[in-house]
Amino acid sequence: MFDSRHIHTFREVLQAGSYSGAARALGYTQPAITQQMKALERDVGTPLFTRVGRQMRLTEAGEALARHADVILDSMAAAQQQMNAITRLRAGRVRVCAFPSASATLIPEAMARLAAGHPGVRVELLEGEPPDSLRRLVRGECDITLAFTYPGLHEEVPDEVVEVRLFEDQLTVLLPTGHPLARRRAVKLADLADERWIAGCLRCRANFLHECAEQGFAPDIAFTTDDNLVVQSLVAAGVGVAMMPALVLSFLCHQKVTGRALDPASRRQVSAYVLREHLRIPATALVLDELRAAAERRVGC
Repeated sequence: MFDSRHIHTFREVLQAGSYSGAARALGYTQPAITQQMKALERDVGTPLFTRVGRQMRLTEAGEALARHADVILDSMAAAQQQMNAITRLRAGRVRVCAFPSASATLIPEAMARLAAGHPGVRVELLEGEPPDSLRRLVRGECDITLAFTYPGLHEEVPDEVVEVRLFEDQLTVLLPTGHPLARRRAVKLADLADERWIAGCLRCRANFLHECAEQGFAPDIAFTTDDNLVVQSLVAAGVGVAMMPALVLSFLCHQKVTGRALDPASRRQVSAYVLREHLRIPATALVLDELRAAAERRVGC
């Protein structure tokens, strides 16, 4: 391995044509230059210079190193500039894996503030449902994961992962606007026992079945889909009702769909997960702060 200071001094010796000239250019003593060149020769394992009278000439190894010296120093300078940009939050890339309703709500709010204050920090958005999204974090496929859990569901979080709780997301029921129960402010699941249902992702479906069992009925699940817009379209068409998180109400697209809170209230926990050591990476910590701020601005979730 080369010491970059020695490579820099080597280049000055080449430009000055002598140790004494390099010493003057760098503000060192000549013995200091001599010691650095001896150290560099020990690193490469062979002499770099030879003397012919009063002149210094490069050996074959010296000529080879001379051809690469500028590239080495320029690359190291570029690397240093990039590191400085990252640590000072002028640049950086953060990969965020989020479930769909968070991607449609929290992410845009957080990214708008991030772009305004730190335009050099770029976010790569990935989509994934828990628990697979947490496994992607541990495998190093993303830097931050947004995930959710339901009451009674214990999330297995590895020791190297930190959970940052963001907010509780209230569960709602999506009904066609003309449904008789759409006039109520809150709806009991048991009052919808005879309806056809649209179920979501595996984790949401498991919680839905559990809550229905608590109310004493087994739902008739006619459709299953992870796509929130498809769920809304099916409800709007009158072919079923659905239990959905309140985050979905933020981008409710169909005028023929009405969202009503559950009675009694039911909620899921939305959290951000990050590897403990990544909390020290400035860009990752910044994105996490913006997600936390966006969560605090959520209303009615």
